[in-house]
Amino acid sequence: MREDKLGDLSMELSVEILQLTKELRARHENVISNQVGRSATSVCANIAESKYAHGRADFIAKLEISLKETNETSKWLEMLWRSEYIDEERYKALGRKCSTIRFLLVKSITTAKNNLNTRKENTK
Repeated sequence: MREDKLGDLSMELSVEILQLTKELRARHENVISNQVGRSATSVCANIAESKYAHGRADFIAKLEISLKETNETSKWLEMLWRSEYIDEERYKALGRKCSTIRFLLVKSITTAKNNLNTRKENTK
């Protein structure tokens, strides 16, 4: 069975963020909790969708959306930390997960684009 580190990490992030949103809502914080919940689950959903993309360009587009959503998630987490809804330890742990996902996404997007360009050059 093939390892899916990106898929696994994005699922872990989504689950951890969903747990965080429950805690935030219990504290009556709904604005940022809704936003961070949407962006984090979008990361996971788009990575999952990329596996059944309609071609290489669609695959790249799904990963690029995931990259943007990962960046957005990081920014919401920073806001939660700066506004003291989460402590520094949790902020850093979730931030590291986002950074790892971003790194893997950039590598995957770069590889996919290089493969797409190589394929185009070979058909000329």
